[in-house]
Amino acid sequence: MAGCSQPADPALHRQFFALGTLVDLTIYGSAADTAERAATDIEQLFTRRHADWHAWQPGTLQATNRQLATLEGFPADPELLPLLRTANRLSRLSNGLFNPVIGKLVALWGFHSDERPDGPPPDNDRILELLRQNPSVADIALQDGQLQSRNPAVRYDLGGVAKGYAVDRGIELLQSHGIDNAILNAGGDLRAIGHHGDRPWRIGIRDPRGPGVLAAIELGDDESVFTSGDYERFFDHDGTRYHHIIDPRIGYPADTVTSVTVIHTDAATADAAATALFVAGPELWQTIARQMGIRYVMLIDHNGTIHMNPAMQQRVTFDTAPADVRLSKPL
Repeated sequence: MAGCSQPADPALHRQFFALGTLVDLTIYGSAADTAERAATDIEQLFTRRHADWHAWQPGTLQATNRQLATLEGFPADPELLPLLRTANRLSRLSNGLFNPVIGKLVALWGFHSDERPDGPPPDNDRILELLRQNPSVADIALQDGQLQSRNPAVRYDLGGVAKGYAVDRGIELLQSHGIDNAILNAGGDLRAIGHHGDRPWRIGIRDPRGPGVLAAIELGDDESVFTSGDYERFFDHDGTRYHHIIDPRIGYPADTVTSVTVIHTDAATADAAATALFVAGPELWQTIARQMGIRYVMLIDHNGTIHMNPAMQQRVTFDTAPADVRLSKPL
């Protein structure tokens, strides 16, 4: 009959590059034309945000950073403003361990480049100078759509939250199309809604020090899984790995953890929390997780020990039983 649409058989897959990573969208069980329209809208959304939020290429974020450096107030871009509010809020909840305004430190380490940096690490005196300036979201005044910094060292780098925020907006867009079953995966970090047919979505957690998958997780009806690892962007120099997750307290890459995986309903929260808990390390991760409202955490330290809370232990299935697991108290 005219106007009738056949269901996708059984799923639509779309891949594209945005926000520095490969984005993979799967829509299950929706009408084929609806799924195609939604996928096109998602790709356009991510492509726009890639240009707007890029930390070192011309765009809205770079222009915002230039204006912040003047220490004068200015109208914030209305599309960037909600992301900045989200980033600032999550930074405060993390006690600044997720710090979205240390872009100058990230650039000093060479991670504001499309090419992987080579060693050696930056001069320690230059690191200390940036640490003395102590940029934080507390330096940002954001009121009535106006943005102002009181610290010239402030420079937004939204790499620890933008991907999650974009995934959340993408899921909202899918739902506006009436899509109930989908998974939106940005470089291994994802949010899933509904189911994959008659079974839940099942995803793998990468082994940070070996090939393949370390464990698997079955997702609920609407959940996000995000992982921060020292294998994502790094360089080796004189036998030491220097990666892109900078501890804002010391100005150097956090060195006690190889990966952190969190589950949360909100992808932006999961994204920022994975970074914050990586920096927090084995000693502080439980405190920061509670403050950020995270209830499922798996942290692998530099010795290969797996730290988990009991709720996460119930969610994770390992391919091979790990040699050393330490359970925390419930979060």
